[in-house]
Amino acid sequence: MRFHVRHALAALAFAAAHAAVAQVPKTVQLEDLTWTELRDEIRAGKTTIIIPIGGTEQSGPYVALGKHNVRAKILAERIAQGLGNAIVAPVIAYVPEGSYAPTTSHMRFPGTITVPDDVFEKTLESAANSFKVHGFTNIVFLGDHGGYQNDIRRAVAQLNKAWAGSARAFVPAEYYGTSSDGYAQILRQHGVTDAEIGTHAGLADTSLLLAVAPQMVRLDKLRTAPKPGAADGVYGGDPRRSSVELGQLGIDAIVSRTIEAIKKETAGH
Repeated sequence: MRFHVRHALAALAFAAAHAAVAQVPKTVQLEDLTWTELRDEIRAGKTTIIIPIGGTEQSGPYVALGKHNVRAKILAERIAQGLGNAIVAPVIAYVPEGSYAPTTSHMRFPGTITVPDDVFEKTLESAANSFKVHGFTNIVFLGDHGGYQNDIRRAVAQLNKAWAGSARAFVPAEYYGTSSDGYAQILRQHGVTDAEIGTHAGLADTSLLLAVAPQMVRLDKLRTAPKPGAADGVYGGDPRRSSVELGQLGIDAIVSRTIEAIKKETAGH
């Protein structure tokens, strides 16, 4: 009798494990789906694809080089979940970051990776055309870095000209606008000064990352460090009072405003 009970329990456990494995994962990340699962998602109405664009660059001594990539991926996922009809493409991590002969901009710091503007734009166009072929009709670019926003707009214009209405590419201004000037306004309302906010690797930049990937900020060293400056890769700000709480204010605004913007853009398409 005992043997039969053990056998039955083992069979039930195996069946439960098999059923769990067989389920389609509840994810909006394209990389986590099989091609047949993605096909079925598109057929079921997930015809919006979000292409997050990051960048591999220095962000001062206390922030990891993949800041933009991780932040763009997490924000894109939350935006896709809020939309309900979107899939998130792999992050584009190779972007224009300056020249390497001679070195300019962030390329003066080890770890930064750059590509020419025309190569970057062709990459965006190629990715978008790939998704259009597979049935996506709304291709959304979310650029987390300020330096290539014009490149994205040029690629979008070229795509829409070529597609002639059969699909739509766009870059919602609310995403980057909220993460930069919009977030700065929010911080000022909470008593943060412009001298702290900064334009790169300051309090704003660092707080946003703390809210989504705190392990990427060397917070213990940052708290006790002297104020970093341009020679350290920190431009116009002071990140030492950065916090998860301040960062969450920006994350919430970026996600909600971008969702609303995408809904408006896709409503008539």
